[in-house]
Amino acid sequence: MKTEDIINKLTVKGLKVTPQRITILEAIIKLNNHPTAENIIEYIRKNHPNISVATVYKVLDTLVENELIRKVKTEKDIMRYDAVMESHHHIYCSDSDRIEDYIDDELNKMLEKYFSNKKIPDFRIEDIRLQIIGKYTNQ
Repeated sequence: MKTEDIINKLTVKGLKVTPQRITILEAIIKLNNHPTAENIIEYIRKNHPNISVATVYKVLDTLVENELIRKVKTEKDIMRYDAVMESHHHIYCSDSDRIEDYIDDELNKMLEKYFSNKKIPDFRIEDIRLQIIGKYTNQ
């Protein structure tokens, strides 16, 4: 994603465009591995040593609140961040803590059909996100 696209995303959400917000969102997108806050800090420190840890956490919270990124929590209670906002699921390796996006239209249709036939009383489903937990066998 280009810097102009990031600026546009921030502007559309009514957020002030700051170098810190651009840098942190770019880092999440470039890292592309559902990074932790610590991963993001380590990545941006190379070129932006003056961005504080507190600023990173504040920006992450702002990006989550404005639905520009999502939080993804691992089985070990580690918070990770995802810049892919389109509907998708995750594969989580419990050995390596690796998280990968999992996109399967057939699975999505099956889940939608299931919940349209089996309503949950007094509950409106807004999104369904699965985290498929396992271990890679070829490592």
